[in-house]
Amino acid sequence: MSSFPDDRSVPAPGAVLLDAAVTTRCRRRVHLEHDPSAGRAVGATGVSDAGQVVLPEPDPGVEMRVADAAEHRAHLAARFAAELGAAYRRVPDGRRSERVEATSALVADPAVRAVGAAELPPGEGRRGHAELLVRAGDDDGGWYPVIVVRHRVSDPGAGAITSPLDRPHPSAATVDPDRRVRAVSRDVLRLAHLHRMLAAAGLGARRAWGGVVGLDADCVVWTDLAAGPGQEAGRSPLDTYDRRFSDRLAVATAARSGGPALAEPSRITECRRCPWWPVCESELRRADDVSLVVRGEDALRLRGRGITTVRTLAALDPRQGLPEPEGVVGENAGGDLSTDLREAVALARAWRADVPLVRRVHRPDVPRGAVEVDVDMESLGEDGAYLWGVLLSGADVGLEHGYRGFATWDPVPTRDEARSFAAFWSWLSDVRRRAADRGLSFRSYCYNEQAENRWLRGSVERFGGEPGIPSTAEVEAFIASDEWIDLFPAVSTSFLCPHGKGLKRVAPSAGFAWRDPEAGGENSMRWYRRAVGLDGEAPEPAMRDRLLVYNEDDVRATHALRTWMTSDAVLAVPHLDDLRPDEPGPGPDRPEPVERVSEATCAGPRPSG
Repeated sequence: MSSFPDDRSVPAPGAVLLDAAVTTRCRRRVHLEHDPSAGRAVGATGVSDAGQVVLPEPDPGVEMRVADAAEHRAHLAARFAAELGAAYRRVPDGRRSERVEATSALVADPAVRAVGAAELPPGEGRRGHAELLVRAGDDDGGWYPVIVVRHRVSDPGAGAITSPLDRPHPSAATVDPDRRVRAVSRDVLRLAHLHRMLAAAGLGARRAWGGVVGLDADCVVWTDLAAGPGQEAGRSPLDTYDRRFSDRLAVATAARSGGPALAEPSRITECRRCPWWPVCESELRRADDVSLVVRGEDALRLRGRGITTVRTLAALDPRQGLPEPEGVVGENAGGDLSTDLREAVALARAWRADVPLVRRVHRPDVPRGAVEVDVDMESLGEDGAYLWGVLLSGADVGLEHGYRGFATWDPVPTRDEARSFAAFWSWLSDVRRRAADRGLSFRSYCYNEQAENRWLRGSVERFGGEPGIPSTAEVEAFIASDEWIDLFPAVSTSFLCPHGKGLKRVAPSAGFAWRDPEAGGENSMRWYRRAVGLDGEAPEPAMRDRLLVYNEDDVRATHALRTWMTSDAVLAVPHLDDLRPDEPGPGPDRPEPVERVSEATCAGPRPSG
């Protein structure tokens, strides 16, 4: 077909149109985004030109990532234009309907082999765009979607199907000996979404291939969307997409029409970063919902046994087990808990008593050394690590105790990261060597090693061979050694944490407080942009000082936490067997359990990346 059908260019007034993001989004969030009355809730505000869809105030960190992604897409668009020449045409900016018409004209032009910034015609509940469409071939009138994302889509290894950027087509793809696919479900599901949209417009290729260009921007990684397995066992990516999209479309349609809600609030991991959390939290607290302390599938299982509130869970006697399932339906309703019932009850009791930590063990176990270093790294997304902070304590090894920050203030990514990382590694290696020469044990600590390990490895990968950069083997040996200790598992093993296990949630129990009242990861990203003038303004030295104070407090918090955990002071934290239930029955501070409209909750499929 040479162009889009006329009746698909403009959807019916008031029609629900969803983009691919809904397939990895909480079901309750989809409801709220399409419920006209949700805009009157606390924390929500209307968005112009969005019909009846309402959204809360945007998060500054999210806004920065969106801006960075837009810059990345613009960079790739320029590269495609240069690499593909006259065969490439880009859809001009404009209103969505104008972009749809412009895309239609370009795909109808036989001289055009690739269309940039393509806006597909909305319909069948879908809307969406592709950073690139490539013509399938002379014997196939369809098009393949290619998307551009600002995260890594491959890792060192082998087996990925890739093609070079100057030939972004499955026919040019080969098995890559140097890359393996990094599975990111939201990317694959977006490609499936675009494939379905192309098919609905009569432009779907015979084979369901889709491509992704990631942060490294050095190739296109291709996926066969009809081949298994997908995100869900036994399903291809297309099957997984179809199942999720039809569910989210039903949720959104019910919300828009004012029908019975198909998704009720339930606390899950995604809530931590959801802009709608203040709205859901208020409702969950009013209902004393059990998911406030036991989340995800376990909340479903408890509801299936009639345990819908924190108060009811807190009143249980774990020795008697759970009550028998009630007459409910659902895949997990009424099943066995994945967590220990004794601990679930203790969490509920701690929540009601506003106890921030509960000991799971008599005394926490944290390995200690004669010489100790606390480490914290600051990075800007996937761009680079700009600061490695350390705190030296313990026995004297001839170096001054206290905090040091190894930083680069050139905007990342920058080659100057090699210098700052090499200085950090040289100092750390010197401390280890001095301890060994004196016959002293050495330990270094971080809180949740995933970020630090990612940039220990990433710095070697990016700057290997430059002065002071260690070998991969050296870094891997350090990570695997008993000299590198992650405190997060120690906290998880030692404590129940009703309000979360983040360092800023846990360290106050050890008596620590951050000097900056706005200290936090999202704010630090904003401070960094100002510190280096990333948005075109003059760099602000005061923001550099603020970041150094923030980083110093993070390593001091780690130090305070671990010293407290290995002191007698930790015994003041109640043990889970010390907590007692409230008197049974509802009281004025907690309402009666509320009846759920349906068993559908937020705890739908989660994104993997």
